[in-house]
Amino acid sequence: MHRAEPPPSYRALLEIPTLGRILLGMALSRIGGSMLGVALVLFTLERFGSPALAGLVTFASVAPGLVVSPIVGALLDRHGRTRLIILDQLVGAGSLVLIAVLALAGTLTPVALVLITGVAGLTAPLSSVGLRTLFPILVPRRLWERVNALDSNGYVVATLVGPPLAGLLVQVVGGPQTLLLIAGLFAVSALVFVRTADPYHETESTGKLLLDAWQGLLYTVRNPTLRALGVSMSVLNLGWGIVTIVLPVLLIQDLGYGEVIVGIAFAVSGVTGGIGALAAGRRRLQGRERPLLVWPILLTGVSAAAMLVSPTLPIVILAMAFQGLLNGPMDVALFTLRQRRTDPAWMGRAFAVSMSLNFVGYPVGAAIGGVLVTSGTDVALAAAVAFTVLAGVLAAILLPRSSTPPSEAPRRANAHVEAAPRDGAGIEPATTVPAAPEASATVAGADSPPG
Repeated sequence: MHRAEPPPSYRALLEIPTLGRILLGMALSRIGGSMLGVALVLFTLERFGSPALAGLVTFASVAPGLVVSPIVGALLDRHGRTRLIILDQLVGAGSLVLIAVLALAGTLTPVALVLITGVAGLTAPLSSVGLRTLFPILVPRRLWERVNALDSNGYVVATLVGPPLAGLLVQVVGGPQTLLLIAGLFAVSALVFVRTADPYHETESTGKLLLDAWQGLLYTVRNPTLRALGVSMSVLNLGWGIVTIVLPVLLIQDLGYGEVIVGIAFAVSGVTGGIGALAAGRRRLQGRERPLLVWPILLTGVSAAAMLVSPTLPIVILAMAFQGLLNGPMDVALFTLRQRRTDPAWMGRAFAVSMSLNFVGYPVGAAIGGVLVTSGTDVALAAAVAFTVLAGVLAAILLPRSSTPPSEAPRRANAHVEAAPRDGAGIEPATTVPAAPEASATVAGADSPPG
């Protein structure tokens, strides 16, 4: 006689070995990333006074990692997650220390700032994808909605704490000192992950890194849901990338507020995003993910339109609150849909490519926003509204209405199955998941605008 499974709950997640340590490391990493997204923009505006350069720096912090994402995914599938997450945290910390030291010495140039930021951006997917793919391996399917709500709320907490703290620190102690403090957060996060073992899971590999990366790219592009998400979410992030540059310019240069207000505006979206994500995580979403993606995307355009029509502080705060409330359920639906429609043996590669495709619009949008804002914040906000509405239309057209049998993932005669270490007895094997096709600025690595 089989013992009935306990009902899904957030408390059940804490009983999973190593998950608590992973969540702590994730929180530290994402708070640092959330602070960095705002601090880099404010630091660049403070030191060089150029919105265009701020957009370029933001682009450099994300774009290189997106380009190498297929290789990152192959590395994660072959060599595990935690060691590569540690590597990224240390690279990020070292890069920020270098920028801060050059700035304090008075020798930092715009070219050096962009180059150093770009080098750090190369390894960023190791953390974002590594963390995202740990959860479906460690957590049984009946708890996926709840762990995805916590995953989303990792960005929410980061958005709540990071931007206001970054704005306050830049205003009070200065940009270089703020970057040094963020580097310290990344270093502590790396220490937390040092004693976190990788879970065992099966992965398919040819034994050749570049071939594995190419096959991961093909798997993702041939997957109808992953492909649809890549198109719609990348267009959505074009709009969010623009807003990330426009908002500080609007609040500081147009309305005359300080850097702290910029952080508070982003934090408000974190509060409402947390509420939305936790509420969505308590519901079984299977079969209902599509409307929870399409409608929030369309309605997100309303928040940008409100700032365009009435660019005042109360409207900005309300618009960011509304955007966050929409983003929480959208994140949970996005993460859950992708997990259900991705073969576990391909999660590292498929998630790396999918997350990069979803997020590629953000650095491009930031670069576009830096240029458009020189013609006025109204011009840039109008472009953000247009991209957001277009993203909702594309999601409604392209996202499959139901799960369909997947086309076979690319396979070679020399492919073989490898097992990576797995932690914790009694955890439901991730290999039981059926294979089916699939779906900051304050936080780089999020698939959708952080809420």
